[in-house]
Amino acid sequence: MKVQGGLPADNKKPEFLSGVERAAVLLLSLGSDKAAEILKHLSPKEVQVIGVAMASMEHISKKQVDLVMEDFMGGVHNQTSMGIGSDDYIRDMMINALGEDKAKSMIDRILMGTGNKGLEALKWMDPRAVAEIIRLEHPQIIAIVLSYLDPDQSAGVVNCLPERARPDIMMRVAALDGVPPSALRELDGIMEKQFSGSSSNVAQSSMGGLRSAANILNYMDTSDESAILDSIGEHDAEMSDGIRDMMFVFDNLIEIDDRGIQVILREISTETLTMALKAADVSIKELIFKNMSKRASAMLQEDLEARGPVKLADAEAAQKEILATARRLADDGDISLGGSGEEYV
Repeated sequence: MKVQGGLPADNKKPEFLSGVERAAVLLLSLGSDKAAEILKHLSPKEVQVIGVAMASMEHISKKQVDLVMEDFMGGVHNQTSMGIGSDDYIRDMMINALGEDKAKSMIDRILMGTGNKGLEALKWMDPRAVAEIIRLEHPQIIAIVLSYLDPDQSAGVVNCLPERARPDIMMRVAALDGVPPSALRELDGIMEKQFSGSSSNVAQSSMGGLRSAANILNYMDTSDESAILDSIGEHDAEMSDGIRDMMFVFDNLIEIDDRGIQVILREISTETLTMALKAADVSIKELIFKNMSKRASAMLQEDLEARGPVKLADAEAAQKEILATARRLADDGDISLGGSGEEYV
């Protein structure tokens, strides 16, 4: 999920702030100690996304703060100065929330753009850095690592691996049926040697399988996704079909109920929605329009008509962003994907 168009928050009306931006405003308004307590309960991916949003904000109006506080706390009307945009504030809060080791990695990624220890440390690293660490490992090791990471991060890692290796690795992910604790501990030790420090405790978990492969491919560019699935199909048609059946694509939005669509729309920017709909079927456009107010629907249709031709890759990237939002909301229990999406979740 991206901060809406990367624009400073003061350039937007309060009602147009995304969910991530609202969370960022809330944390910035609480002070570093209280914000740190909240961040302790978030995943690495969530901390990074919110951290990036916080670092991107320069000026927040009182009206925006009031709206966010009304949504989250029932109304706050007197706070106007928050020390927004301060690198020291963000660094302070991250260290309090995550400890110095993890915070250093996250601060580098948010404020600049470096490592940790064991398998768990990989979750705090940039996909390109993870790919560099594992690229010389056996494909089976790479498959286990990809199954351990969050699917969007794994997709980024796959994109950084050689094209010829991707189908084999994804087939291994799809064929994986859990990993014994002893193997995970051994792998954790291998990863630990890349960093230094003590290994994290790794419990047995169900890793890999068709669903895991579908999850990762869902986050990849459409062209790369298709190429990998086609290559897998040449070797194992049944596996390729099984992965496709579990994938959640943009057309599957039609299977989400109206309330779910409205929840999704509150989380995405108008720019992203407009770009995504340029390559959408009429049925999806109608679904979106009917779940907006008449005024908002009319404005969106005007934007679609006024915008000239766009690159298919850009439209598909916007659709992927919306799908990522839908999956996150489904994982949080806020919406139900329905249909094939139910199988995917």
